[in-house]
Amino acid sequence: MIYALSKAFWLVAQPGNLLALLALLGAVLLFTRWRRLGRRVIVLLALLMAVIAVAPVGDWLLRPLENRFPPLTQLPEHVDGIIMLGGGVSTLLTAERRQPTVNDSAERFIAFADLARHYPAAKLVYTGGGLSLDEGRFREADAAREVLQWMGVDIGRVIFERQSRNTFENVADSKELVRPAPGETWILITSAYHMPRAVGLFRAQGWPVVPDPVDYRTGTGQMDGGIDIDFATHLDLLTLGLKEWIGMLANGLLGHSQSYFPGPG
Repeated sequence: MIYALSKAFWLVAQPGNLLALLALLGAVLLFTRWRRLGRRVIVLLALLMAVIAVAPVGDWLLRPLENRFPPLTQLPEHVDGIIMLGGGVSTLLTAERRQPTVNDSAERFIAFADLARHYPAAKLVYTGGGLSLDEGRFREADAAREVLQWMGVDIGRVIFERQSRNTFENVADSKELVRPAPGETWILITSAYHMPRAVGLFRAQGWPVVPDPVDYRTGTGQMDGGIDIDFATHLDLLTLGLKEWIGMLANGLLGHSQSYFPGPG
């Protein structure tokens, strides 16, 4: 029920969809006796789009998330396991084109393969069911298997969790699958903007992890300057950031996380 409600809510709250709904509402009202309200809705829409096009609103939301956990520059001496959250592969394109196809989060695979070589004795876990194709026989984890094999990773070492649909289920299903022992050291790989929400979920389920954030979408701010008019890019970053902040708030309210903004320590 919670999963379905979250998907329905995000379908409406996603910035791009919300702007489209405002445009439709304004256009419809123009042909009714509430046309004055329709004009106001259209004006509001134009102002919102102008702000998104000019102001780096996405950066403002994403940068605190990406700066929350530092890059993993000092590797642990011993690692028992490495877990990578799904999201770096296109399930649909991999299935239809019959070729491994990654997306904007492909850095997750690069980091996973690198750590797999660095720790040859560590357990390897890929978690992500996501979109189900071919009557449920082909899932995200299956597409990830093809990507990792293409990269030369020994997939015989990798445990593929292929049922989970979101990050909460990533943690719960993977924990049930691998049963990490107390005191073990596990490295978690996911996008930097997603790391705070993910770490909060792992901690709440009693599975402490060493964060390895990758796939950065913002800089440090030191090279910012000038006006950057790019509506599509700004909207994309705004969508990513808003989803994470809403997700952390929801996890805190539902008791899935012990903190609304998980951080180091």
